[in-house]
Amino acid sequence: MRLFIGLVLGTFLLVVAISFKSFPIYATSNPTQDYAQYLWSVHHQERPEPTDILTQLPTKNDVVTGEMISYGNLGGKPINGYLASPIKRDRPLPGIIIIHEWWGLNDNIKAMTRQIADQGYNALAVDLYEGEFADTPEKARELVTNAQNNSDRLKQNLMLAYQYLEQTQKAPKIASLGWCFGGSWSLKTALLFPDKLDAAVIYYGGELETNPEVLKPLQMPILGIFGELDQRPSPEMVNSFETALKSLNKQAEIYIYPNADHAFANPSGQRYNPEAAIDAWEKTLQFLSKHLN
Repeated sequence: MRLFIGLVLGTFLLVVAISFKSFPIYATSNPTQDYAQYLWSVHHQERPEPTDILTQLPTKNDVVTGEMISYGNLGGKPINGYLASPIKRDRPLPGIIIIHEWWGLNDNIKAMTRQIADQGYNALAVDLYEGEFADTPEKARELVTNAQNNSDRLKQNLMLAYQYLEQTQKAPKIASLGWCFGGSWSLKTALLFPDKLDAAVIYYGGELETNPEVLKPLQMPILGIFGELDQRPSPEMVNSFETALKSLNKQAEIYIYPNADHAFANPSGQRYNPEAAIDAWEKTLQFLSKHLN
């Protein structure tokens, strides 16, 4: 009997051990590691390979140009990003700060930046990793952790991007737009420029600010795009975010797409949901046109 009980208990403990190894625990004492681990669990079987869906999308008569430029300097180090603009323009255009996913400023983000510029904007894709980008989930986890641990430098980076669009490009209006890791930082950009930014677009992200006192200074309209199956942020957190904004009479459009998971708008990922992604993109373009043009 003792041998039987020992075998049963041993089997149970083995199953538990395997389960803990297979399914990462997100509740840690370090929120940055917690968030990075969640992103890794979402993307650990993926690679950020350029996809035809993005890179081969035509622009209007091929009238968009894109190039790497320096948009500022931090501690003696040039900060470079990808600027896409319509070739034909007779006046300063609205500017959009594009904030990359956890992979970094890669070819997919550059393609999306050209698509946004094609709508009549100066689109600047910032580089919060300062020259690095990931081709494996492990590298991405390292980069996003390092970035989150240096949030003050990220804020300075985004301030330089805003100044570049405002002062160098003479943008009459400026918005922010980001996905995943960049979605969180699109909201933080809004909080950096609560009475200057003209619009903010948030695609999923991580933790959302739900404290009305923190959100109170925001003056710009906000578009939030989220997935029902996502856990960072969860639908409950999204609802709390929306409730806080509405309690302050803020202009907010919040959408939670059914059967859509984290990163559902990324065509290079396994959670790509074309129906939700297309609808979200249409809403994004309408929102930007309404508030920037």
